[in-house]
Amino acid sequence: MVTIISGTNRPGSNTLKVAKYYQEELTKKGQEASILDMMELPENFIQTDMFGNRTEAFAKILKAMDRSEKFVFIIPEYNGSFPGVLKAFIDACDFPGSFYNKKACLVGISGGKYGNIRGIDHFVGVCGYLHMNVLPLRLHIPAIKTELNENNAFFKEDTLKFTEEQIDKFIAF
Repeated sequence: MVTIISGTNRPGSNTLKVAKYYQEELTKKGQEASILDMMELPENFIQTDMFGNRTEAFAKILKAMDRSEKFVFIIPEYNGSFPGVLKAFIDACDFPGSFYNKKACLVGISGGKYGNIRGIDHFVGVCGYLHMNVLPLRLHIPAIKTELNENNAFFKEDTLKFTEEQIDKFIAF
């Protein structure tokens, strides 16, 4: 099973729109894919679910992480890196169980022109520490507001080409 992690808790985010696009495309290719939206985290998980403490709500999320064999991380740029809520979530997950020796696909998005290159590089370091195997093809999608159409799908030829290539390689990974 693939879990797509929408890496921000911002309401109405483009990150979640991209996550839904990836879910749809993976499903079309016969892959079971679910989305974990950081908005679904328990409101106070930093106080209640860190350091081995577990609420019932977070325990359900952990079970989904443990069942997943692969992860697609959709990561927006926040201050030249990735969102703190994503790091806090990873810190709250079980180590090594949640991510150890599992596979990851990384997609950086930004409103600017670099597609979160730096944030994805930072996140690769976290993946390395967790012993996650990262697909070498990492996408960086800049100017995300111009990339999605009214149906929240990619429509530009080069973006469609690269996302399809990344998805196909991730399935085979």
